[in-house]
Amino acid sequence: MAKPAVLIAEELSPATITALGPDLDVRHCDGTDRAALLAAVADADALLVRSATRVDAQVIDVARRLRVVARAGVGLDNIEVPAATKAGVLVVNAPRANVVSAAELACGLLLSTARTIPQADFSLKSGAWDRRKYTGVELADKTLGVIGLGRIGTLVAQRMSAFGMRILAHDPYATKERSLRAGACLVPLDELLRQADFITVHLPRTPETAGFIGERELALVKSSVRIVNASRGGIVDEDALAAALKDGRVAGAGLDVFAVEPCTASPLFGLHNVVVTPHLGASTHEAQERAGTAVAHAVRRVLEGELVPDAVNAPGGPVADEVRPYLALADDLGRLFTELAERRTVTQLEVEVRGEVTRHDVTVLRAGALKGVLARLTPLPLSLVNAAELARETGVFVRFATSSESPAHCSALAIRGVLPDGTPLAVAGALSGQKRTHKLVEVGEHEIDLGLTGRMLFLRYTDEPGAIGRAGQILGAAGVNIADMAVARSDGRAMAAMSVDSDVPESLVHRLVAALDEASARFVRLTP
Repeated sequence: MAKPAVLIAEELSPATITALGPDLDVRHCDGTDRAALLAAVADADALLVRSATRVDAQVIDVARRLRVVARAGVGLDNIEVPAATKAGVLVVNAPRANVVSAAELACGLLLSTARTIPQADFSLKSGAWDRRKYTGVELADKTLGVIGLGRIGTLVAQRMSAFGMRILAHDPYATKERSLRAGACLVPLDELLRQADFITVHLPRTPETAGFIGERELALVKSSVRIVNASRGGIVDEDALAAALKDGRVAGAGLDVFAVEPCTASPLFGLHNVVVTPHLGASTHEAQERAGTAVAHAVRRVLEGELVPDAVNAPGGPVADEVRPYLALADDLGRLFTELAERRTVTQLEVEVRGEVTRHDVTVLRAGALKGVLARLTPLPLSLVNAAELARETGVFVRFATSSESPAHCSALAIRGVLPDGTPLAVAGALSGQKRTHKLVEVGEHEIDLGLTGRMLFLRYTDEPGAIGRAGQILGAAGVNIADMAVARSDGRAMAAMSVDSDVPESLVHRLVAALDEASARFVRLTP
């Protein structure tokens, strides 16, 4: 059996390769060479990138085998997540790997802009000893404005507090507890702009944050302010900042990121009061190793068929250990539902989770059930990631419900729907015993108790003596062994659900129907 192919499109740490292990086919290409990337990704199961490789809809469309895209870093600017989600491709990153490195670089830029360290270094190395020209300012007793109090912004605030700085922060999503941990006072943006002696930006790049610090904002700041951006390019309007620096409305700036990268020409580069670096926020040995190994472990889990609940586009967020076993049950019940519906698409579907498991977030079980329901209804690549989207495109309206009450079982999961001819259909299951085996507990209006296995036969017939005997004789004569069986009865009708050891051909199904009064039969093969 061929090893899953993992394509690495940019230089990653040796620890990344080690973490991937020997049981994967690791390949390399230059992700900035578009033609080479498209050719190499065509038969890849996983793609690992950093910030330079653009993974857009074209790449996703070419990579028909792709199951996961991994970004060895924090941002996702270069990955078209909606296209990946639609194709059922999981997107993972390493949001915590470089937070220390990025925070330390921001602190370094703050110090550099305050003391003109790079300019003085260049001047001395060029043969000049000019102490007066590079007189700076102290950080102590100054006000630092932190825009964005996430992981990195919080670390910067904590570190700069040690310099005796007063910390103001603006972040509409930050809690009071987070601001206390950062030692910061939360204020409106305009107040921060007016009071700050130094400003450091730590926002994600989104349509809402593009140009977040522009001409209006720069008109509010002190002329002595120094502004640092080590988060994402374009959040600070570079043209507006250059004009403010030239006019003396801003005293200095430090930038590690730019609106368009690589950036080798900018109106900022010719200014004496600007410090620039080529997007070095994550460029430490420690950050690269952490990011590479984190996404390598995530890639291995995906390729081994495991869920990576903290993936960027995973449904429902982190999945509790108590919930994980129900994912496979949800998939099996979804497949069973579709087979009993004779592979007809239903437009109204309900997924209900009951019992103790609902003490946790069980949202992911909706996707698990939909994945099973749609598995044999669509030729498109299908996963937990895109199951809900494909259901919408197919015209299936899904209602998801939970209840803490489950009278018969500790926890149970049910899928109900209405067939195109108006016939209602329901299946429900539970987990049984220490091995957490799948149990079928409801089919239609009947309550049963039967292991949910790979091959199952369902008979509906008039409840009369000898019916099961006739069915058993027909199956026995055909060499089909019944491994287990449950019978349910209601108002003169009966249903027999059987677990069988071999496939039941369609001709044998017809013979069973002919031998029983007002009967119907359906053989279901859940395993591939």
